[in-house]
Amino acid sequence: MSPATTSTRTWNAHKIQQALKWTVYALLLVNFAFYIAEDWNRVAYTLMSESTIFDWMAEFATSIDLVGWILLLCMLELETYVLEDEDWEGWVAYVVRGVRFGCYAMIAHTLYAAVLTTINLQPTLAVENVSNLCDMIGEDVSYVYNLGYTDVTLETCDTLSASTELYWVTSGLIVTDKVGLELERVLAWMDLWEVMLWLLILLAIETVVRLQDRGITEGFILSVANSLKILMYLILLTFGVYWAVLSHWLYLWDELLWVAGFAAIEMNITKWRDELQVEKTTPQSDPL
Repeated sequence: MSPATTSTRTWNAHKIQQALKWTVYALLLVNFAFYIAEDWNRVAYTLMSESTIFDWMAEFATSIDLVGWILLLCMLELETYVLEDEDWEGWVAYVVRGVRFGCYAMIAHTLYAAVLTTINLQPTLAVENVSNLCDMIGEDVSYVYNLGYTDVTLETCDTLSASTELYWVTSGLIVTDKVGLELERVLAWMDLWEVMLWLLILLAIETVVRLQDRGITEGFILSVANSLKILMYLILLTFGVYWAVLSHWLYLWDELLWVAGFAAIEMNITKWRDELQVEKTTPQSDPL
């Protein structure tokens, strides 16, 4: 095979990789719109006129989280692919790091909201003086099961739950039965674990990037970081399958898209590492 043929095939593979990468990035933006709509629909059941800005931020935690992650993905794309080493200085470095700091703040808010939701779901607060859901007609409450909210009305109360024991869910606006409460707790824990796993993946990526910034392309720390990333990606995909089992197909799609998005960053890092290794093995020419 001639060098020209090899070069052409390498170039074509690179173009395919770039097309796939930017397709994934575009789909992530579409995915973001779906989550904004979902958060907006939920606040109709979970917030009231007396709700504070912090209550609103908690309900839109997912949307805020996605803004942080999308911007962070952009910053990683700049650092690992777009910007050359000589461009990574002065105001460019300060801007990228400043935006990244803001992203961390938004993601930290999501972690806080996930912890708070998980804690708030732990108490078991029974609804007193009712024997079934139809007793709550006219009290302006909603029933939740598997993250689905339904107003309690004369038409819906018999179809939502036949349980004689009902429980408040985080506020005086939403109720569920025992099975629904246990499921809400499980899903809250899953949300929390997902946030923590993505943060650990980010830490592993940052470790690899910082080491490669110093010209380090192999070693024990890099090997451990890359192995842990693969394990955590697999756990997140398992979570996505569980969401799909519960008919939350959007959440499976979300997991697949974000794993694909970070796989694109991993390809950038691998290409960068290969370039560093070539530079190490290429003999330097002596100046004249």
